[in-house]
Amino acid sequence: MKSFTLYTPTRIFFGEDADSNIGPALSSYGFKKVMIHYGSNRVVNNGLMKKVTDQLDQAGIAYCELGGVEPNPKITLVRKGVEFAREQQVDFILGIGGGSVCDSSKAIALGLATGMDPWDVISNGVKPEKPFPVGVVLTMAAAGSEMSNSCVITNSELSLKRSTNQDANRMLVAFMNPRNTITVPPFQTAAGSVDMMMHTMERYLTDEPATPLTDGIAVSLLRTVREQTELVVKDPSNVEARGELMWASSLAHNCLTGCGRNMTFTVHKLEHDFSGFKDSITHGAGLAVLFPAWVLHEYKHGIDRFYTWARDVWDADPDGTAATDEQKEQAILAGVSNLKKTYSSWGMPSTLADLGISPSDYETVANLTTNNGTKTIPSFGRQIGKEEILEIYKLAE
Repeated sequence: MKSFTLYTPTRIFFGEDADSNIGPALSSYGFKKVMIHYGSNRVVNNGLMKKVTDQLDQAGIAYCELGGVEPNPKITLVRKGVEFAREQQVDFILGIGGGSVCDSSKAIALGLATGMDPWDVISNGVKPEKPFPVGVVLTMAAAGSEMSNSCVITNSELSLKRSTNQDANRMLVAFMNPRNTITVPPFQTAAGSVDMMMHTMERYLTDEPATPLTDGIAVSLLRTVREQTELVVKDPSNVEARGELMWASSLAHNCLTGCGRNMTFTVHKLEHDFSGFKDSITHGAGLAVLFPAWVLHEYKHGIDRFYTWARDVWDADPDGTAATDEQKEQAILAGVSNLKKTYSSWGMPSTLADLGISPSDYETVANLTTNNGTKTIPSFGRQIGKEEILEIYKLAE
C-alpha cells in the first residue's frame, strides 16, 4: 500500500432532520452574514429556500442571495459572485444545490481567499494561505463535491473546463437530507450515479498492487450505487435508496476509496474537455460514454486488475474460475458489456454521437486535452498522448 494522507474535515449533518441544523450549526461558528448561492428556482419553488432562510432568521444571521448557477458552472458567474460577496461583506458562503453549486461556491471562495481572479487561481492551482469558509445544503447525489478537495469550473470563452484539487476546497459543513433529492429528474439522477461510480472506479483501476481494505470499500460502494440506482429508477420517491446514494456520493470522492492508491482520473480529464467544448453535455453522461472505451483501450496493460473489477463489480465470471489471461480478457469484455447495459437501462447515452459529438470534432477536443498535441496525460501506469486519445474516441463511437 502506498503512503497516503487522508484529510476529511467536513462536518456532516445527514438525515431527514439535517435541514433543522443549519441555523444552530452556522451560529456555533460565529458567522454573521451568509451568501446563499444556488442554481435554478427549483429550490425556491419546492420550499427549500424558505427552510434555509427561516433557519438563518431564527439564528439571527443576515443573508443575501445569488442564483443562476448552471450545469458545468461558469467562471463569469464566479467572478460576479466574488464581487457581490465583497460588496455584501459576507463571512460564509452557503450553497443550495448539487455539484455545480458546490463548485461555483468553492471557486468564489478561492477568489475571496486569494484576492486574485478565480480563473487564474483554478488554472494555475494557486493555494490560499487561509481558506474562505463554504458549506452546502445538498440537493443531488452525484459529484461528491460536498466532501471532496476538487473544484471544476468552465470558461466558455476559452472552451475550457479546468479543476483544482486542494485542501482549501474542503467544505466546512454539509447538510444532507435525502428528501431534497427526490425532485431531481431521472436523467440527472442517473448521470449523478455514473459520476460517483467513476470517482471510485478511477481510483480502483490503477496499476498499484491490490489494497485489500481499500479495494473492499471501493467494491462495496460501487455495488451499492449500482443496486440503489436501479431502485431509484423504478421508484424515484424511494427515500432510503436516495439516502444510500447521497452518502455514497460523499464517500466516493472524499479520497477514502483511493487510500494507498494512485489517482490519475484519465477519463475525467477526457470528459472535461468534451463538456467544456460542448456545454450541453452532462458530465456523468459524458463519462458513461468515454469510460467503457477507455477500458477497452487500456485493459491489456493490467489484465489482472481489470479482471477483478469486471468480476467483483459487474458480475463477469461470478464463480471466479478464469485462470488464463484469455479467460480473464473474456471476463473483462463481459464486464464492459454489463456496464453498458446497466447504464443504458438508466437512460444514459452510449456513443459520442448520442452526446452530439461528430468525428469532425475529435481533433479539436483532443487538442484541448493535449495542448495541440504537445502534452500527455496519465493513464493506466503510463502516459497517453493525442493519438491514443483519438483511438479512445473511435472506441466510443
